[in-house]
Amino acid sequence: MMYKKANKRELGEEKEKLAADFLCTLGYDILETNYRTRFEEIDIIARDEKTIVFVEVKYRNSNRYGEPLEAINYGKQRRISMGALSYLSQNKIPIESTSIRFDAIGIFKGKITHIKNAFGYMGFK
Repeated sequence: MMYKKANKRELGEEKEKLAADFLCTLGYDILETNYRTRFEEIDIIARDEKTIVFVEVKYRNSNRYGEPLEAINYGKQRRISMGALSYLSQNKIPIESTSIRFDAIGIFKGKITHIKNAFGYMGFK
């Protein structure tokens, strides 16, 4: 019997769903998944009490190219920051009076690692 190997996008969606479910168990409200801007796709946008959280999810099935969270480099952080600014603007959420945070979730060998406040806003500098 032949099994269809999941393509990269399907696997990514599966891991992002796993991450969203994990965040729900922590009490987060999921606002959006796979939010796309001209800058970046933000995997998960959630609310943790009064804070809007932008979450990047990384999955690896081997560490040949490093641990999952190592892939969230400066350029990626900058693009996510710009995407967050776009989300806030599009939804008319005032950035001056809104608490935001950038979290990261790494999934490796079935283990979920969640880092709150993984990086700060890296937008216009």
